[in-house]
Parts: sequence; C-alpha cells; structure tokens
Amino acid sequence: MIVIDASALTKYILHEENWERIGAFIRERRPLCSVDHIVKEVGNAVWRHYSLRRAIDKAKAIKLYQALMKLVNTGVITLEPEVDYVQTALRIALEHGITLYDSLYVAQAQKHGELLTSDRNQAKVATGLGIKTYLIL
Repeated sequence: MIVIDASALTKYILHEENWERIGAFIRERRPLCSVDHIVKEVGNAVWRHYSLRRAIDKAKAIKLYQALMKLVNTGVITLEPEVDYVQTALRIALEHGITLYDSLYVAQAQKHGELLTSDRNQAKVATGLGIKTYLIL
C-alpha cells in the first residue's frame, strides 16, 4: 500500500504543478493510506492559500477542504493514528535531520512499503531506508 504525504496531497488538492500525476496514483492505486495528521497539514495549506497568499476565496477554500475530506470519507485514503508512528518517526527525524511531521510518513511507509511525496528531502531519507518512493515535483 502506498503512503501519501501532505506535500503530495496538497499538490493534488490545490491543483499545483503535476497534480495530475498524483491523481493517477489516487485513481489507479487506491486505497492509499496516511497518518491522520495529514488532514491538519493539508487543511493548513488550504488556509495558507486563502489567508496568506490570497490565491483563493473563502468559498473555494471550503470546497477544497471538502474535497480532501471526501477522499477520506469514501475510503480513497485510509487514515491511521499518528500516535502509532511517533516513536519511530522521532528516531528517523533525529537520525536524518527531517521534521517529525515528515518522519511520520516515512515511519508509516516503512510498515507499508511505499511512499508518494513531493518533498525531496523526505524522498531521499525514505529511499535510503529502502522504501520504494515516488517523488513528484
């Protein structure tokens, strides 16, 4: 099963460059999985797109968040509790110099075997740990 991280899901939800490539994974390789923290991270990216960048209006921000939740509520992306991975993630973060947030997805991918990300540093760490990694920039 492929773990999708917040960088990739944000790219998909906000229709950023190469979002269609992530959409192909969502359509063809589902269900994907993630830690429950992803809802907060992607939700915050939508908020940032609205509040700080002024790239979208409030109605669009709400619509994008609803699209995110539809992926979760319909089982396209299954969520696991982040607390299940925090201890391993902290070790990965300390050993490899990436954030605990990013390490959560790497720790989960160690269990499931694959990671879909748009984060170069996270992809490098995951690949180094023997995880099959799909990097979409």
